[in-house]
Amino acid sequence: MNVDSYWYWLIVAAGLAAAELLVPGVFLVWVALAAAITGLVTLAIEPPLAVQLLIFAGAAVATTLAGRRWYSVNHIPSADPLLNDRAGRLVGETVELTKAIVNGRGRARVGDSEWNVRGPDAPLGACMRVVGTEDGALVVRPVSALSSSE
Repeated sequence: MNVDSYWYWLIVAAGLAAAELLVPGVFLVWVALAAAITGLVTLAIEPPLAVQLLIFAGAAVATTLAGRRWYSVNHIPSADPLLNDRAGRLVGETVELTKAIVNGRGRARVGDSEWNVRGPDAPLGACMRVVGTEDGALVVRPVSALSSSE
């Protein structure tokens, strides 16, 4: 590569940053930063291509890990924290038992699907209110019991 090879790295960095804006995934930005670092190192010391590729690979790993750590420490609040928690979204809903709750376990219809439920023993067809989730099952209580305690 010629002396101006740092421009290639900076162009790659700009292209990856633009791609991050078009297809947000919070990943390409770290690779773009690695390309920019490689471009600046190439500008400063003009290493051969093999060394540039090693610098890029190392910088990509380092920036990605640093970015991941930054996001784990600086959690970004969501406007919809239950977006990917389908069971959590059901808390407060009323469901009908499709299998009686016996020994604390049964099944209930939720929309067009059925879910495992846990709660006090109740007969088939009983209306229950979802009060929480536990190990992928809905925790339910009888609707009448909730009305009298509220």
